[in-house]
Amino acid sequence: MRVGVGRRTASRLSLLVVAAALVVAGCTSSPSDPGASGQGGAPEAPAPPPKPVQLVLSPSQGAAEVGPGEPVTVAATDGKVTEVKLTNAEGKVVAGQVKPDGTGWQATEPLGYGKSYTLNATGVGTDGKPATSTSTFTTVAKPAKQTTVSINAQDGETVGVGMPLVFTFGMKIPDKAAAEKALQITAEPATEGAFHWFSDQSVTWRPKDYWRSGTKVSVKAAVYGKNLGNGIYGKEDRTANITIGDKLVAVADGATFRMKVQVNDQQVQDFPISMGKKSSSTPNGTYTVMSEHNGYTMDSSTYGVPTDSAAGYRTFVKYAVRMSNSGIFYHSAPWSVGSQGKRNVSHGCINLSTENAKWMMDNSKKGDIITVQNGGSQTLEASDGWSVWQMSWDEWKAGGKKN
Repeated sequence: MRVGVGRRTASRLSLLVVAAALVVAGCTSSPSDPGASGQGGAPEAPAPPPKPVQLVLSPSQGAAEVGPGEPVTVAATDGKVTEVKLTNAEGKVVAGQVKPDGTGWQATEPLGYGKSYTLNATGVGTDGKPATSTSTFTTVAKPAKQTTVSINAQDGETVGVGMPLVFTFGMKIPDKAAAEKALQITAEPATEGAFHWFSDQSVTWRPKDYWRSGTKVSVKAAVYGKNLGNGIYGKEDRTANITIGDKLVAVADGATFRMKVQVNDQQVQDFPISMGKKSSSTPNGTYTVMSEHNGYTMDSSTYGVPTDSAAGYRTFVKYAVRMSNSGIFYHSAPWSVGSQGKRNVSHGCINLSTENAKWMMDNSKKGDIITVQNGGSQTLEASDGWSVWQMSWDEWKAGGKKN
């Protein structure tokens, strides 16, 4: 007997055969499939045609009145720099360095005033052919006005997280944009910051937020031979490499008569203090430690109050730390220990016992943060010392003058 297949069963088998064929077809590249060639994607773009190298020299041929501190460079396009020689009129070679990728060169030695220089550069293009270029230029004669610059940080220092970088010039600076360009701050890790001019002679750079502990900061005032406006040139460079230390933040409260100290966000001390009395209250605000002194004479005349007046004084203290230019310190005050933790009796400073002042000095450093609250009606001015954290970031950035 012959076993037959019903129409419905046959139809289902036909569908299965068609589906299997579709699956197989789906696994097979069609002629239009970009991967059908077996190259894994679209064909690669053709390589650019070989070109001759283009060398751009700066200063350019015939340039005059060049500032001796301005960069001397060679830039190569469509090729690489192979040899550069910069010489003065006597044939002395000025040191320089080629970039690691060969696309440029820069002098690493400053030039002199009133001299002639010749820059010879050789490069090779992507076409394999060499090319040369030459520039002869002269620097400006030695100016009548040269300015010094100082930095508030010392090389090798470890400073606090609130440390601003203050650059003080020996005279008023007409071209503030040129000055800012010459002042170089490099941080690892990278840290956002900006300049603010408090006067025509002093510009300060601060980070947007407190520094991160452990940050390495390289500071260079590369002002030598730079035209800072109206014929004023920088006299010599200044450098400092500093490290940001532990985060120390103290809060002095005139209502509780206590100062709480945190190190790396952990409270480590709670000292009794006495701040300024009502007639000479301690200004409220965020101070930055400026300097530390073992043995210091507190003298009211240094901020305009004669020592022989009713509010004047001249007193020697064992430990003193400057918080402002207006005479605010935290310092040892053994004569007010009976009032510390109970009432405010000072002329504006933060009084501590000798033992507690010593602990603070042993554990703090320039750039640490001290915030005063409930001190009275006065408010700390951002321009008083290094009190840069009194300004919002937007206010701070508005003081970077680009003229």
